[in-house]
Amino acid sequence: MTAKPANVPLSWRQLISFFLPLGLSATLVTLSHVIINSTLARADNSEIVIATYAIPLSLLGLTEKPVVLLRQACSALVRDRVSFRAMGAVSAYVFACIILLGLTLCYTPAGEWVFLYFFGVERELLASTLSVYRILMYVSIFSGLRCLFHGIIIFNMRTKWLTIGMGVRIIAMYLLSLYFITTDQVTSGRVGAVIFMFGMIIEAAIAIWEGTSLLRKVIPEKAPNHAIETKKQIFSFYKPLLYSSIIAVIIGPSINAILGKTANAHLAISSFAIAGSLTQLVMSFFSYIHQIVLNFYRKDARKVRRFITMLSLIPGTLIAILAYTPAGPWFMTHIMGVNPELRRASLEALRIFMIMTLVFPWLDYMNGIVMLRSETKIMVFSQSANATVTLCALFVAIATIPGWNGMIGAFAQSIGMLAELAVVTVVLRRTTGPRQPGLSA
Repeated sequence: MTAKPANVPLSWRQLISFFLPLGLSATLVTLSHVIINSTLARADNSEIVIATYAIPLSLLGLTEKPVVLLRQACSALVRDRVSFRAMGAVSAYVFACIILLGLTLCYTPAGEWVFLYFFGVERELLASTLSVYRILMYVSIFSGLRCLFHGIIIFNMRTKWLTIGMGVRIIAMYLLSLYFITTDQVTSGRVGAVIFMFGMIIEAAIAIWEGTSLLRKVIPEKAPNHAIETKKQIFSFYKPLLYSSIIAVIIGPSINAILGKTANAHLAISSFAIAGSLTQLVMSFFSYIHQIVLNFYRKDARKVRRFITMLSLIPGTLIAILAYTPAGPWFMTHIMGVNPELRRASLEALRIFMIMTLVFPWLDYMNGIVMLRSETKIMVFSQSANATVTLCALFVAIATIPGWNGMIGAFAQSIGMLAELAVVTVVLRRTTGPRQPGLSA
């Protein structure tokens, strides 16, 4: 796409029209988890059913996070079919590793050990927990395919297709969930895994359809002055992001593992899952703030900061409305079908999550600055701080206030993110020397 002249002032309309489709598609992603948790909450033993789904889902983060990074790498590096073929080869390596890891966890004693001793799953729930993961492990592949082609779509400014794909996915998942509910088949966490897989396949198919269309009609075989041609070049960009993500993905499984040792493990895990899904639903809309920085910061840094300041106030306000007004209990009862005990515990966790909603927009903004400067190694240190502080908070809380149940996870995750923001801010302020050209993502 031809860049706009530097002397054209950046308008609020440009910022909003760029951000809105991305934010909406990200929100719809999180809404899919709300649909699944709402469906599982209607089971007879909802706490147990949600727990057998939530724990394998947190493990899925270990395999899905690396493939999600393919979106960022593709949008930054692919400008022609030559670079896309190199990107595709790297993606194939990533998919192969994910399948190998998934099969190992599903069908060897290693998986049993992970669920029993790391996550603290009760032995009588091991079989049902493993059966859920045997479905979820394939979600990573379809997620990776959609992210690969999302990279092409985003660079070519066809972001409406992200929203279209997610919209169709949500409708399909909701209809399938209604089928399971009306036929009284919500009896295990496998229902959630099937709904998730079904939706991801549909979204991947739409992304592949639009992405391949762009490859045929818009993207040239070889773009002039574009140096990316080999797998080695792709890996040099991808690996630093991967290292930081590996550190980050241990947080979710660690929280669920510790919650399995609380005073009421099933209630703790379920309430954390409910409150976390609502918090992510709110925050996900603002998860593309870094893209605003990458695309517009050098053009008008002051206006970008003003726009981010405005956006940063919204997620905390929305969570406060859910946590401290009748809107939250009503939504959990009538929309999500949560029983009174689980609703109470979820609201308590949601109030703690307000800390994270205040921190997250500015963390994403600072990470955008990091990527703009091509100093992504900083993210390894900041993610390490997040993981370290989260784990320390978990161990201290479980030893001193085990009755907090799901609030322990909300507190630890929020404090960890605050530590991550502190580190990235301090390191950026101390960074000296010439800044590298930013990436166009």
